[in-house]
Amino acid sequence: MSLDNYQEELKHHEDRLAVQYLPAVKAMAFRLKERLPSSVDYLDLYAIGAEELVKLARRYDETLNDSFWGYGKTRVYGSMLDYLRSLDVLSRANRKLVKQIDKAVENYLQEHNEEPTDAELAVILEETPEKVREARVASDIYTVMPLEDQVNEGDSGATLERIEKEDLVEVVKTVLGRFSERDQMVIQLYYFEELTLKEISSILDITESRISQIHKSVIRKIKDTLVEDDEQYG
Repeated sequence: MSLDNYQEELKHHEDRLAVQYLPAVKAMAFRLKERLPSSVDYLDLYAIGAEELVKLARRYDETLNDSFWGYGKTRVYGSMLDYLRSLDVLSRANRKLVKQIDKAVENYLQEHNEEPTDAELAVILEETPEKVREARVASDIYTVMPLEDQVNEGDSGATLERIEKEDLVEVVKTVLGRFSERDQMVIQLYYFEELTLKEISSILDITESRISQIHKSVIRKIKDTLVEDDEQYG
């Protein structure tokens, strides 16, 4: 067999390897889409993941990794998250408005036991419904990012630099130990078990809106605590 023929055959083998795991990529994209607002297209996530899968298959060395999907699934999922980051939705949205919305929703839930509509939030915050909707979509997309993205967002000081040198998961677990069991469970199920708000709602018997607010509140507490610890011990 000539070198050209060998290389062509190798390429076909690698492509067949990628095709074999396309259903897993579809399932991954669908699962991630379940946690995202309707404005994000499932097909975009799948296309990004499939492209990464083919790239990985063509450079996969089975002598170094005995499981292709074990080698590739984290990278495929990471490519989908990179795509969401590339949308740059949070920086386009008014960060101040996102925080105001979170606070307004929390207050509204406590008073009415249900989440306000975009129109109601627009009245409360004296903003247009369009701006409120854009900010909420941006916030919802960002909440699927890994914990390190959540904690580091907006932090350009010493805390971010210190966290990058540590095992963030262990730090977060320590911080969460100071909070209620329910708050800990929400973070555990959302980030470590990767459940949807609907699934967590079924488990904890709490509304999806309330879980969303608990999640954002806990992230805020984690960031505040890390900053306080850094100021105390840094």
